[in-house]
Amino acid sequence: MGVVSRYRLRLARKRWLFRAYRKRLELRSAASRTKRIKPDDILVFSTLRNERVRLPFFLKYYRDLGVNHFLIVDNGSTDGSREYLADQPDVSLWTSTHSYKKSRFGADWLNWLQLRYGHQHWCLVVDPDEFFVYPFCDTRPIRALTDWLDASSIKSFPAMLLDMYPKGPLDAQPYREGQDPFEIAQYFDSGNYIFQRNSRFGNLWIQGGPRARTFFADAPEKAPALNKIPLVKWHRDYAYVSSTHMLLPRGLNQVYDEWGGEKASGILLHAKFLDTFAAKAEEEMQRGQHYAASAEYKAYKAGLQAQPDLWCKWSERYINWRQLEILGLMSKGNWA
Repeated sequence: MGVVSRYRLRLARKRWLFRAYRKRLELRSAASRTKRIKPDDILVFSTLRNERVRLPFFLKYYRDLGVNHFLIVDNGSTDGSREYLADQPDVSLWTSTHSYKKSRFGADWLNWLQLRYGHQHWCLVVDPDEFFVYPFCDTRPIRALTDWLDASSIKSFPAMLLDMYPKGPLDAQPYREGQDPFEIAQYFDSGNYIFQRNSRFGNLWIQGGPRARTFFADAPEKAPALNKIPLVKWHRDYAYVSSTHMLLPRGLNQVYDEWGGEKASGILLHAKFLDTFAAKAEEEMQRGQHYAASAEYKAYKAGLQAQPDLWCKWSERYINWRQLEILGLMSKGNWA
């Protein structure tokens, strides 16, 4: 990369940080427990709206992994999410009724919170329907991973988004509050993925899976991106550029070995496709607060009219992280 390109990226990073500083004015504290955060705590950051039914399992899952504190922005929920989160002893909560779209889909808000509270912490940025899976997660807490990353001088850790889905109609099995969503959404695509390198930011761009083949079959290049870098040893000079797909400085995006070796990586199990999906897609399409005039949710609505079954003969039933490593979707690298 040339000197001019590096200079432009530095300017872009400063612009995102300044934007985050301004966008802090759109946040109102609803439950501040940040004084309880200890210097070595592992933190989860999230933005959500109307996810009350998902929250008990979401919080339990990450507590069980070893997360110490949650910093969450509620964007105008009307289903009791705000009240529920405000009562949780390990949650600090902010609310905003401002535009999700104009906050760069929550990135500005979370960039500010990470700048303010995440400096020198391992920070995991996830949505309420994303569940982080990493090598040895069935036997080792997340601190074992972050300790190894620290010892290896690795500052960012990738996790491909893996869409999970049930066999049969999406609304056939109702999801209950507190339930493990993967009791219902048990299947995933083991292949059907396209990888491209983003020359400007240095990250891999991944697309495919059931959304590409079902909702974007005629235009797979418009399918949602599946590449994420959700776990970062944060520094106040860092900034996410586009959701957790990429960030600056650029070196933080170089998380995969493209020359034949293997770097450790994880998976975000994506529990989007439950019986709640149709109502959520309709709400978000009407709000128009998502990327490209909510084109993704328009595609979902159109596809749902055919009552699709995302399961196909190539679907794999999820077992554990070792299965995902065998399939080449994640790797333990040289972490033994």
